[in-house]
Formats: sequence, structure tokens, C-alpha cells
Amino acid sequence: MRLQRQTMFSVLAGVLYFVIALGIAEAVLRVKHSAMQNYDIEMWRYAKELKVKSDDPALDFDHEHSKAAILQSVEIRLNEWGLRGAPVAPLAAGERRILFLGGSITLGWGVPEGDTVEARLEAGLRARGVRAQVLNGGVGNYNAERYVSRFLKELTGLEPTDIVVQYFLRDAEYLPPSSGNFILRHSNLAVTLWMAVHRLLDREGEQSLVDHYRAVYRDDAPGFALMRRELGQLADYARQHRIRLFLAMTPDVHNLVDYKLGFVHEIMQRIARDDGYTYIDLLPALQGRPPQDIWAMPGDPHPNALGHHLMADAILPVLAGTASSDAGASAHPPVAPGATR
Repeated sequence: MRLQRQTMFSVLAGVLYFVIALGIAEAVLRVKHSAMQNYDIEMWRYAKELKVKSDDPALDFDHEHSKAAILQSVEIRLNEWGLRGAPVAPLAAGERRILFLGGSITLGWGVPEGDTVEARLEAGLRARGVRAQVLNGGVGNYNAERYVSRFLKELTGLEPTDIVVQYFLRDAEYLPPSSGNFILRHSNLAVTLWMAVHRLLDREGEQSLVDHYRAVYRDDAPGFALMRRELGQLADYARQHRIRLFLAMTPDVHNLVDYKLGFVHEIMQRIARDDGYTYIDLLPALQGRPPQDIWAMPGDPHPNALGHHLMADAILPVLAGTASSDAGASAHPPVAPGATR
């Protein structure tokens, strides 16, 4: 009996020490990550603080409305539509409403609101005498299926005159619904360990990235088929509602000096042409820039404020060159200088 008690006491003590050790590790990581310099943890906080689980399996999750958070040392504020930025003002007569759709690059992850592509374009258009609202519909971890579905189900009430799909290479990846793991949602330690395991198991290197995207863009890849379907549905909606439609092809910024993913740009240019999008390739605006010039921070391959500036400068003449939005605007507007069909 005494031996059993001693054994039970030893087990309980071991469990207690283990729990205390986990608590200390969690506390240490929370203090360490309070500097907001860990990309994975900041993305995890973004999911906790500004996203909500969606009942729609096509979306999986959605932005909160009228909420803000400081993430990676930058404020991200969401308005009444769940768009990044100020509340949407009523549209004045003759004014354009240009809605950007996309993922975390479109959102402007790690970039102050005033430096995002959308903010720079709105200022640039007004400087050219074009009255326009440029709205930021980017949502982190969205692919083409998700951001097109979100527009068609939640954002058509904005009645945009123009839609810019800021397309990134990952937008054709198949994204299964998230599991909603309670521990991963609430523990710095669990997320840190989970990411460490994934980095050990995942292939790394530039060639593995090229191989990955070659697989993603195969005609029989499930995510590729979903992307084609959704971009086609958006094009149909745009034609029916006389909305000008653009596809801004955004490059991967891991290696812009010796870029090896041009085959994806060629595929997307053909798709844009077939579906009636005005195609804008942003690679020339960024090509040749080393990572330290263009990344949001070390370990975070999102374009920084300079990257957004360069992308906005590439898109601006195309948007400014299109006809003003009015009742007589063509459902298939002429190709603007610097763009292709």
C-alpha cells in the first residue's frame, strides 16, 4: 500500500512539474512574442483577433466587422464591411468605386494602411483628376475560391464600378477547411511547436517551391480547377453588371533577382485573356529587388511599403487610362496602355 502511494505521489508530482514547465514556457514565449517580430505568431494573432469562423464551407472563415488590432507593429482596422480601412462613404455621381480582392498581400500585411496599394492608388487617381474610392477587400489566407465567393455572397452591395483581382501564385492552392483546434487557437507554445514540426517535415529550397507550383498549376489539380471556376463566375458577374475587371498578377518575392516562376504568369495571362480580364503583370515592377529591400521583415515574404509603392505605380496608369464609370461604359472596356487582354 505504501509503495502504491509513493508511486501515485511520484506520478502526480511529475504531472504537476510538467504542467508548471509548460506554463513557464508559455509565459516566456508570450513575453518574447510581445515584440511582434515573429511572423507565424502574428498571423496566429490575426486569426484570433480579426477573424471569425464562417458557416459557409467555401469561406471557412471571414473578417470581423468594425474591429481593429495591432499586428506585426501595424494597425489593421476593419470597417463595417470587413474591409481594411475607413468606413465606406456614399458614392458620389461620376465617382468610381474600385474594389480589390485577394489575400494577405492585398490586405497589406505588415504595411501601414496609408502605404498599401489601395491607399496609394486612391491618392494617385485623385492627383490625376480621377474621382475614385479604392477599397481593400484582402483577407489573409484566402485563395481565389474564397475571395470570389466572399464577394458574390457578401460584397455585391458595394456595387463596385471596377474590380481588381490582385492574384498571387498561392491563389490556386486547394485549402481544406481548418480544424479549429482549441489548443492551437489559444497557446503560443502549441503554435511554436506545430510550426517547428512543419518546418522539419516540409521540403525547403527554391527548386521545391518551383516543383510545388508546377503541381498546383496542373490542369487536373483540384485547386486549379476551383480557381478557374471562380474567376469565370466573377467574370460572368462583371459582364452582367457592367463592371470593369482587372487581374494584377503578383509575383512570389522569395527570389526576384533570378525569377523562376514565370510559367505561372503565362498561365494566368491566358486565363485572364479568356475570361475578359485586363491583365497587369507586376513582376517587372519588382524584378531585381533583393529580399532585404522588399520583404515586410526578415522571415516574412510579404511585400513591404516599398513593394506596395512599386505595385501601385504599375497599376495606376492602367486604372487611370480606363473610361470613367457611367451608364454608357462598355462591359468590355478597351485595353489600357501597359496592359494586355
